[in-house]
Amino acid sequence: MSKKLILLIGVPGCGKTTDAKLISEKHENEITSYSTGTLIKEEIDRETAVGKIAKEFFDKGDLVPTRIVLDIIVDAILNAKTDIVLLSGFPGKQKQLAYFGDYLFTHDNIELISVVELRVNDDLAKERFLSTGRSEDLFNHEMDAYKDSIDEIEKYYNKEHLLEIINAERALDIVVNEIDEHLLSKIEALKIK
Repeated sequence: MSKKLILLIGVPGCGKTTDAKLISEKHENEITSYSTGTLIKEEIDRETAVGKIAKEFFDKGDLVPTRIVLDIIVDAILNAKTDIVLLSGFPGKQKQLAYFGDYLFTHDNIELISVVELRVNDDLAKERFLSTGRSEDLFNHEMDAYKDSIDEIEKYYNKEHLLEIINAERALDIVVNEIDEHLLSKIEALKIK
């Protein structure tokens, strides 16, 4: 049986990793959540071959090459303990979108069922990002990379009827509940198929 995948995307500081974690905790026997950044950091910490390559890019604040990121996340998804996986922070750029689209087209072991975009204004995103102790330079770097690609990413997933946009400027519990309801409706739809 293929793994069912939900992507959670949004600007740096929109809360996607926190939201994904809270949802997977609520449904711990049904949904596994991964953060793209955390998966890459774990490879770096374990000093795997992939981790060593990723570290060079990570240290400069640059995005890790797409092929490496894709290998890391596909491996995590396929080895998840649940059939449903919530992945935050991917795709972050057009190249990732293209490679991932190709992967899904040529493999049937992962089925993408929804893409949820969390929207917040730039000022709030920056405030949230900096409150976690990260630098303004890193925020600007990540924000520029995201803005370079988001139009294409939205256009692609809209065309596939997979994109759901959620206002993430509201209180955390409200946002998490809205994401949760959306995901549950997608999961229910799969059971009916």
